[in-house]
Amino acid sequence: MARPRTRKRRSLLRRLIGWLVSLVLIFLVGSVLWVVAYRFVNPPVTFTQIGDWAAGNGAGRDWMAIEGIDRDMVRAVIAGEDSKFCAHDGFDRQAIEAAMRRNARGGSVIRGGSTISQQTAKNAFLWQGGGYVRKGLEAWFTLLIENLWDKRRIMEVYLNVAETGIGTYGVNAGAQRYFGHDASSLTATEAARIAAVFPLPKRREAVAPTGFTRRYGNMITARMAVVRRDGLDACVYEGAAAVPSSDRSEPRSERPKARTEPRVPRPDPAPQPLPGEEFEEPEATLEPVPVEIAPPQPETVDPIGM
Repeated sequence: MARPRTRKRRSLLRRLIGWLVSLVLIFLVGSVLWVVAYRFVNPPVTFTQIGDWAAGNGAGRDWMAIEGIDRDMVRAVIAGEDSKFCAHDGFDRQAIEAAMRRNARGGSVIRGGSTISQQTAKNAFLWQGGGYVRKGLEAWFTLLIENLWDKRRIMEVYLNVAETGIGTYGVNAGAQRYFGHDASSLTATEAARIAAVFPLPKRREAVAPTGFTRRYGNMITARMAVVRRDGLDACVYEGAAAVPSSDRSEPRSERPKARTEPRVPRPDPAPQPLPGEEFEEPEATLEPVPVEIAPPQPETVDPIGM
C-alpha cells in the first residue's frame, strides 16, 4: 500500500514542477512580446495610472513624440536623474553602491540608485513601491528594454509615462499644468523645475517652488550646461532627422581675408607688474658705513712690581 502513495506524491510533485516551468516560460515569452510591442506602440495605460484613477485623482496625460519635446527637457532629466544615461547598460552600479552606503548610515530619506532605464521599466510595466519582487522584475524589464529598444525610445517613453504631479503624467501634461503651454518650447528653468518634481511628484510643485525643490531645480539648471557641453544627451538624438531649432548653430560669418601687407615688428611690451605688486614698496638699499678701528696701545710695565 505504501508504493501507490509514493507514486502519487511523485506524480503530484512532477505536476507542480511542470506548472512552475510552464508559468516561467509563459512569463518570459509574454514579457518579451510585451516589450517588443511597446517599442512600436505607446503604452495605453500603466498600473500607476490605474491606481490614481481608483483613488479618484484621475490620470491626465498628453503623449508627445520625442522629436517634439524641447531638448532642454531631455537635458534636465539627464542632469537630475541619470548623468550616465548614454554610457551605461541600464544599471549604474556606482550609484547603486553609493545609495546602499548612504542608506546603511541611516536617515529620514531613503535614496535609490535607479537609472532612467530602470524608472522607465517600473513606470511602463510595473507598479510603484518597494520590495524584492518588484525590484527583481524591474531588473528583468530593464534588461529587456536596453536590448530591445534604443536609448531614444527609452527616453521617449520615460518622458511620457513619468508622474509629474497628482493625476498628471508626462512632461507635456506637466508643462500644460504648471506653465500653460506644451513641452515643445520650454525654458531651461521650466524644464529644470519639472525634472525637480520627478522624485516626489505628489509632494512637489513646479510653480513657485520653495525649499529643497527650488534648490534642486537650480542645481539641475546648472548641470544642464554640463550636459550640453559634454554631449551627455547625444544618444537620444543619434540618427535624428533634424536638430531642434534651439540647438541649431548660427551661420558662420565669412572669415576675413589674410592680410597681404608686410607686418611691422612690434617692440617687446614692457613687463607688467604681477597682481598686488603695485601695493608693495621696494626695499631700501643700505649703504655701507665705514667703521674706524683704533690703533693698539703699547703695554706699560709697573716698576714696583718688578
